[in-house]
Amino acid sequence: MKEHKTILLAHGSGGSYSRRLVEEVFAKAFSNPLLAPLNDQAVFSLPSKRLAFTTDSYVVNPIFFPGGDIGKLSVCGTINDLAVGGAEPVYLSASFIIEEGMGMDELIRIVLSMSKTAKDAGVSIVTGDTKVVERGKGDKVFINTAGIGVLNGDQELTPANIRPGDAVVVSGTMGDHGIAILTHREGIQMEAPVESDCAALHTLTRAMLAAAPSGIKAMRDPTRGGLATVLNEFAASAGCSISIREDDIPVREAVKGACEILGFDPLYLANEGKLVAVVEAGSVDAVMKAMRSHPLGKDAAVIGVAEAGHKGKVLLETSIGNRRILDMLSGEQLPRIC
Repeated sequence: MKEHKTILLAHGSGGSYSRRLVEEVFAKAFSNPLLAPLNDQAVFSLPSKRLAFTTDSYVVNPIFFPGGDIGKLSVCGTINDLAVGGAEPVYLSASFIIEEGMGMDELIRIVLSMSKTAKDAGVSIVTGDTKVVERGKGDKVFINTAGIGVLNGDQELTPANIRPGDAVVVSGTMGDHGIAILTHREGIQMEAPVESDCAALHTLTRAMLAAAPSGIKAMRDPTRGGLATVLNEFAASAGCSISIREDDIPVREAVKGACEILGFDPLYLANEGKLVAVVEAGSVDAVMKAMRSHPLGKDAAVIGVAEAGHKGKVLLETSIGNRRILDMLSGEQLPRIC
């Protein structure tokens, strides 16, 4: 496709330009035996076990940011949605809605990033689709994904399992992705620049589940709406309250500083390489040891506990010793962050 420096409407026509785009950009980058026939579907066999299936869409602006890009984000995000359900990701699909006039070099950069991220994670992108919309009808590129994973145990990770006395843990610092996107988008210069935490979490969840096969009640990756929103969803589903301690929540100093200047709360900011888990009290030590032994969990912390009473509420013990209700995010704090 070197003769075309930008995407043309013809690349979405279904004709020869479309075929060449698929063959020379997507199939070349995602090369694997299941994708090679370029059929309208991938046919494969899986072990006779329970499966997990997810889908997501990615519309981040800007499409390139410190620590990642929309391609890496789409692969990691899909893997993480499977991983926090206890599944081992196996196959992904990737569909692209591309705006006419997008630079071909930008598209190739995104596709190669997806390819590397998927290969590093041990998953295959086996099918997909491409559409091109008229100039001004998109925003460079939107990516839709789907993912299939295999559940190796019989665990059911769901907030309905949460009981009073269970501990709430996070795998690391909160708010990195949201601040990385915002500062890069707005051209804000930070003394200590913040990078997105974008990462695939399945090897971390694998280690956690191996350490406590029946001790983990629920897991979630706190993307849009951040930690506060996930905890509110947990509390509502479990029919109990969750109490957390502000001083125990890991937040980078650079993120705290940016939030103070810009008026944001890190507990509502998006994360793309962190998880929140609720763990029964007797399994906390084993789970924390497994998390802190993993590169993506080295900053893991126990931040609170599930409690009886105050059904569906999340209570924050502040640094000055007060307690206040931590509501779910209302409205949009940061547009276009994933």
